[in-house]
Amino acid sequence: MSLDIDAVKQYFMNLQDRICTELEQNDSKARFVEDAWQREAGGGGRTRVITNGALIEKGGVNFSHVFGDQLPASASASRPELAGRSFQAMGVSLVIHPENPHVPTSHANVRLFVAEKPGEEPVWWFGGGFDLTPYYGQEEDCVHWHRVARDACQPFGENVYSEYKEWCDRYFHLKHRNEPRGIGGLFFDDLNQWGFEQSFAFVQAIGDAYLEAYLPIIERRRNTPFTEAQREFQSYRRGRYVEFNLVFDRGTLFGLQSGGRTESILMSLPPMVRWAYDWKPEPGSEEARLTDYFLQNRNWLKEFGA
Repeated sequence: MSLDIDAVKQYFMNLQDRICTELEQNDSKARFVEDAWQREAGGGGRTRVITNGALIEKGGVNFSHVFGDQLPASASASRPELAGRSFQAMGVSLVIHPENPHVPTSHANVRLFVAEKPGEEPVWWFGGGFDLTPYYGQEEDCVHWHRVARDACQPFGENVYSEYKEWCDRYFHLKHRNEPRGIGGLFFDDLNQWGFEQSFAFVQAIGDAYLEAYLPIIERRRNTPFTEAQREFQSYRRGRYVEFNLVFDRGTLFGLQSGGRTESILMSLPPMVRWAYDWKPEPGSEEARLTDYFLQNRNWLKEFGA
């Protein structure tokens, strides 16, 4: 079996370049600062971070390609037969935290894992997706986000969007809070059943769809006035983002367990966050509507006939 790993790496690096360029142009003030790093155990990456922009308070778009003699526990937990194999992992992972609470936080990730053992065929799989975390929800934004996700999946099968949308809803769920992190999108892992070429084509479709999904939402919401109270609510809800990333996120766990670069791994955390004991929003408020209406694993496309 032939795995064109170099083609995947070139695509990932180009995707990082394109996303950074587009986001810089949209921000118009700040620029990404690159931090190239090497991993002692093998591999390295390019961490790119943008801060204090006209739009983006903090964001990161990372590329990494790392090697190791043994798969970390987080990577072999669902496939114990692979424990002890050597591995290489590469991908692009990004999180954008805008300053304006009316502009949602967005996350995207595309990745390839290869687990190898002498005398046996390599075991490989792709994973990734993208999801949206609003603080003040808008139906128009939710429908657009999911429409782009559906359209990206459509050439690969009639049920791909619905399957990966449901997987996203399950994955980005804070069990201890019994609530979703956001309004979802797509999540997939262990993708190899289509063969390498078709699986790689799907990953490219998802990677390319991220900007198409996010940039129109930015443009619609970036100039919406906001209050200090709304910024406080944003900081409170960002706490949920931190809780998920530190407790449940596979990428975070893999990075830490594999001896990755901590600064790059924790790049996804927001710059300002707060926790308040047993705080509850005013009934009927926009803050209450976030959890009562938007964070409910809704079928946005079916509900709005999109």
